[in-house]
Amino acid sequence: MSKADEFNKAWDLGMQGDFSLVDALYHPDYITVDHQTGDHIDIEADKELINQVKDMVTIGPCRVIFESSDFLCLHRYLRFTEEEPQYNGVITAITYQENKIFRQESSVQTLNYDPSCNQDWSWSDFE
Repeated sequence: MSKADEFNKAWDLGMQGDFSLVDALYHPDYITVDHQTGDHIDIEADKELINQVKDMVTIGPCRVIFESSDFLCLHRYLRFTEEEPQYNGVITAITYQENKIFRQESSVQTLNYDPSCNQDWSWSDFE
């Protein structure tokens, strides 16, 4: 299984409350930085965030930008269901150490359109 497939499967399971694969994939010294707040976030905080938003977000298709033995870069779409759906495009860069996810950074762009329009996929494919 590719690193991208492992990452996606781990967080798909996490969205269902099963973080066993997340725990297996992440390095014990994992940290990420929230660039808006400057906060350093560990894997437990990431899992808590998923627990808080899992009923409000649909993770759409994932496209691998680059994958090697020590680096992975992904692009994906998110749909947040509130009164009005909101859409984000997210690029995530992941660095591996000892074959575990060691650092992760994401750049989020708010979209003013539904990225599924005129595509060969729909949000229902991912619910």
